[in-house]
Amino acid sequence: MKAIELFKDRTVYSFEVFPPKPDVPIEKIYETLAALETLHPDFISVTYGAGGSVPGASTAEICRTIQEKHHTVAIAHLPGINETRESVLKKLAQFKALGIENILALRGDRNPNAAPKDDFHYASELIAFIREHGDFDIAAACYPEGHPEAPDLDTDIAHLKEKVQAGASHLISQLFYRNKDFYVFREKLAAAGISVPVEAGIMPVTSKKSIERMVSLCGASIPKRLAKLMARYADDPASLKAAGLEYAIEQIMDLRENGADGIHLYTMNNPDVARYITEAIAE
Repeated sequence: MKAIELFKDRTVYSFEVFPPKPDVPIEKIYETLAALETLHPDFISVTYGAGGSVPGASTAEICRTIQEKHHTVAIAHLPGINETRESVLKKLAQFKALGIENILALRGDRNPNAAPKDDFHYASELIAFIREHGDFDIAAACYPEGHPEAPDLDTDIAHLKEKVQAGASHLISQLFYRNKDFYVFREKLAAAGISVPVEAGIMPVTSKKSIERMVSLCGASIPKRLAKLMARYADDPASLKAAGLEYAIEQIMDLRENGADGIHLYTMNNPDVARYITEAIAE
């Protein structure tokens, strides 16, 4: 099933997982998927495991398990920065053979220790290439506060429009902690003529260290209210996690009330967090 079809008649609710690291038993990811299935997400996206994951638990293999064993739509992440046209064609052939119809096409993060390939400098180039060489539904990433490398939000939205024009049918946002930023972003998309569905990416605050790292990578800001919570519970991890989960629940409820096309929960491979939030927002 093409993921874009899910947006026709409801607010989509989806999860993200990542392939296990080499020091994590392979069974863990499949235990996580079994637990997430019981929460009935509309789809599960799988980040790109590039050599650092457990053998037998690649992005494609996890996507196949999601679809064949757990009967849930899967979206495979595919960053282009370290790929060639030939390597992407091989991955597209693998996806097709495994019945994977959905791809999240990304530029990918720059690695200061490795020179990028020259074939795909931008996500829009990868999207156009995938569109030309396969019948896939293609999602793209967006940044409600602007990509950290963009000079300003309007310039970033202009580049985002190029992704849509290249063939992206829907967008999944990077994490954000101030819903107002998402609403302003949504208005700017409409003004720019971008009308595809946009899922709001939510990453619950479960530890101070992990969120500070993610925020530094993606350029998201921490609003005063959340900063105060993090400061208040700096020496109380359990209370910080509880407060962070409640903050995420409030975000999601407000987003749904204000017509968000979807909610994409960054689960961090923690089904207990996903369950707590899913049960709390159940209507």
